[in-house]
Amino acid sequence: MKKLNDYLYSGDTVLKILQRYSQDLRQSAKETHNQIDLVHCNFLLQIAELLQHNDFLTSQSQRIREFYKLMATDYDFLAFTFKGRIKSLIRAESKFNGYIVEYIYDYYIKQGTYPSLPELKSALSCFRDLIAYRIVISLPKCHLKAGQTIAEEELKYLYEVANQLPGFLEERGFTAELASFAGEEKSPLIDESVSPYYRDYIANSESNGYQSLHITLYDNIARCYVEVQLRTKEMDDFAEIGPANHLGYEKRQESERARRHAIPEGENIYFDNAYERGIALQQLELSELDVNMFTAMDNSLINDGCGLFRGRQILPYEHLSRFQNDIVD
Repeated sequence: MKKLNDYLYSGDTVLKILQRYSQDLRQSAKETHNQIDLVHCNFLLQIAELLQHNDFLTSQSQRIREFYKLMATDYDFLAFTFKGRIKSLIRAESKFNGYIVEYIYDYYIKQGTYPSLPELKSALSCFRDLIAYRIVISLPKCHLKAGQTIAEEELKYLYEVANQLPGFLEERGFTAELASFAGEEKSPLIDESVSPYYRDYIANSESNGYQSLHITLYDNIARCYVEVQLRTKEMDDFAEIGPANHLGYEKRQESERARRHAIPEGENIYFDNAYERGIALQQLELSELDVNMFTAMDNSLINDGCGLFRGRQILPYEHLSRFQNDIVD
């Protein structure tokens, strides 16, 4: 069985690794008649396309930048950052295989049997976040009035921004995708006209405490999907360096072990392959990898200049509030 791990020790670039891995995987899929591995190959080619062709990313980021400029004018008292990235190769590979494991496991637990090949292939068409942008806002404390709290005021402004975003971007070639979010609670701060497009992890906080607003859009000019996440600084800290990051990792490992115990080895080749690939990625010692423009001292101290582990940056924009520029009324 071909695994990404086998291609991370020869000093190649990320693009070369993608090409070699996908070519070998495709050849193996043809020999074994494994149609899910062929879907896997096409998924890898999507990432390779993003890394090879940058013209559409320039166009896309410029149109995203227009919303940044709007915010800098309308919310000059806020500090905020815009960040864009292409999902890293390791995380994309982990997510693809993890989704196979999750889908087959959930189907098996519910139905007592395994999904058909067409059902599994259809489920794997769900990836929309290979390109993602994140907007993080922060309200300087000096802007607070008596009786106000940072959390409440930032939340109000976050939803105000979220209410403007879909219409603004639709005028610039994007189409918002309806979000499937069963049983979701609705925040009174979100407009009814845009609510169907958001996955609201604030009103519907996850068990690990993660909070964010997510919206998926199709870029009709670049012909690809993008995800936009909106958070306050506190939410972003919690997700990136807080319990939502570390506890989530531990719980995910426990959950994956439980899935392996539930499905007998050898009964479903697609589950077996995806599970093995996912576990192999979890066991990587990043300091031992030899990938061009990537260096790690351990699994925490990482200098990733190629998007292998942390994701390749598309754009960074940072707006300092007028209070940080010493322009105070």
